Amino acid sequence: MGFRMIRKSDPMHENGFAHMIVDVHTHLFPRDVRQHRARYVGNEPAFALLYESEKARMIGTEELIASMDENGVDVSVVCGFPWISEDICRMHNDYIHEAAAAHPDRLKGLFCVNPFGPHAEKETERCLKNGFAGAGEFAFYQSEGITETAIDSLAPIMWRMREVDLPVLIHTNEPIGHVYPGKTGNTLAQIYALVKAYPDNRIILGHWGGGIFFFNLLKKEVREAFGNVYFDTAASCFLYEPDIYRIAAELAGEDKILFGTDYPLIGPRRYYKEIDASGLAPAAREKLYGKNAAQLFGFKPRETAK
Repeated sequence: MGFRMIRKSDPMHENGFAHMIVDVHTHLFPRDVRQHRARYVGNEPAFALLYESEKARMIGTEELIASMDENGVDVSVVCGFPWISEDICRMHNDYIHEAAAAHPDRLKGLFCVNPFGPHAEKETERCLKNGFAGAGEFAFYQSEGITETAIDSLAPIMWRMREVDLPVLIHTNEPIGHVYPGKTGNTLAQIYALVKAYPDNRIILGHWGGGIFFFNLLKKEVREAFGNVYFDTAASCFLYEPDIYRIAAELAGEDKILFGTDYPLIGPRRYYKEIDASGLAPAAREKLYGKNAAQLFGFKPRETAK
């Protein structure tokens, strides 16, 4: 990746060039799902919860690429969806694979499987052979949060992802505050139990990990347990004041926060404005926007001017 022209919507680098921007949390859906969503609602409670309403936007590959071009995003990481149906999981994974293959320098795919399904391990192997960049977004919308049973169900997948050293994105959310579609019953203790169960996996906790990084201030155990844990900013504009960026960089560490939008839920420009208002230092901002993700996913960061 070389230099690119700066658009008005791009976050600016102090040397006059824009940062490399990697959005680690976006969503694409296959055409049939987008055009016939009602067909997928009946037996898929998580999908119904989030997408039954026609107001819930779903997009295809070219719409995402167009948004990236408009907003100066270099690379997007595309999430799968936690379908119950293993057939729909495969269809969705195939769509993401095709999107990433068509735009190899712009899109990196995450696959998803139903960890309770009998063919989860087989689908994991198939997706790894197809060159996916990681796994996720795993979510437990219809349970009492990330229960012990849920954590155990992930074991074969997490073991394999650890073997190939690829990251896993887990949906988490703050356990207090206002209720909204997609807010699960997870607790901070459950999130911590998940992290401790898989200490050697590189784990991305979506949506700031529900704020669990605050406990890095504890003197014992927690900071070490979070050694391989990253936090993405997805949906931050709906949930937190802009100060979260500066505070998270201090408590979680500048190297552990990742720019994610949850697009098309929220567009990048709203994040740019909030990050500008956050007081986050320039060096930390550059890490947030792309350097950390480039290192985590193993692709070369775009050069900046000397």
